[in-house]
Amino acid sequence: MTRQVHDQLAKEYLEELLKPLGKVETSKDVKSEVQEIDVWFVPTTTSTNSELGLLGKMAVTSCLFEPYRNAPNEVEIRTCLLKLYSIQGDLLREAKREKRSISEQELPLLWILTPTCSERILAGFGAQTKEKWETGVYFLPKYQKTAIVAINQLPIIEDTLWLRVMGRGKTQTEAITQVVKLSENNHKWERLVEIFASWRKNLELNSNVSDEERELIMSLSPAYLKQREEWKQEGIEEGRQQGQKDGQRLMIESLLAVRFGNLDEELSAIVSPLMELSLTERTQLLLNLSNLSRQELLARFKVD
Repeated sequence: MTRQVHDQLAKEYLEELLKPLGKVETSKDVKSEVQEIDVWFVPTTTSTNSELGLLGKMAVTSCLFEPYRNAPNEVEIRTCLLKLYSIQGDLLREAKREKRSISEQELPLLWILTPTCSERILAGFGAQTKEKWETGVYFLPKYQKTAIVAINQLPIIEDTLWLRVMGRGKTQTEAITQVVKLSENNHKWERLVEIFASWRKNLELNSNVSDEERELIMSLSPAYLKQREEWKQEGIEEGRQQGQKDGQRLMIESLLAVRFGNLDEELSAIVSPLMELSLTERTQLLLNLSNLSRQELLARFKVD
């Protein structure tokens, strides 16, 4: 359950961040296998988005993002590699059908995002750090076109913020709190806060919350507390507006009943279209109601 919840949260989160930079598909089918790519991204620009820091640097080429709530084992990492090779095969076959070539640089990269990663896993896949990339980013041998990002090892700097949100425990909580603070000064990030808050709300609806889900709930709490106030205000405003509409409807129904003796089916049918008139038109009509016959009123709203 936790893995599914985290997957969906990560997909929505990455989609929101990456969609200004290019085409984003979540849960993309891999034709040759009964499986899905969590996030498939194709950029529309080759320039780095500095606002997204390390994530923007990763998104300058076509790539697959596979986020994990728990550290993947060797089998899960090999499954990710199979997805990469399957989609590379699809792209090469498409290029062949269209009689065009596709360079090595055009083929997508795979980014495996994990909260932690053991030395055993890194050594087993030959993953190494690379110059000009942050601590915690490990690249498999060149032609495997894959990197493992150990989120807990990333330096706590502005450039890594957007990836640290997908970590665990303290790493995730601190990152989400920082995003919430950013949203107070930049409306651009408010949608992210709403995503976090909605997922916390969904988690709480589960009657059998696991320890991992409880941890995720705590991590999402800063966003939820901020968004709850906005939801509360929206609810008050919606309630106020609905109360005004109900009051207007009641007034119109009362005036019609007094003028024509009762509010039958025909007269009830014109209440809604009457309310749709502009305030000026509606006021003039109601003030002139005593001068209108029943037939004239029904004719105005084309009720026979």
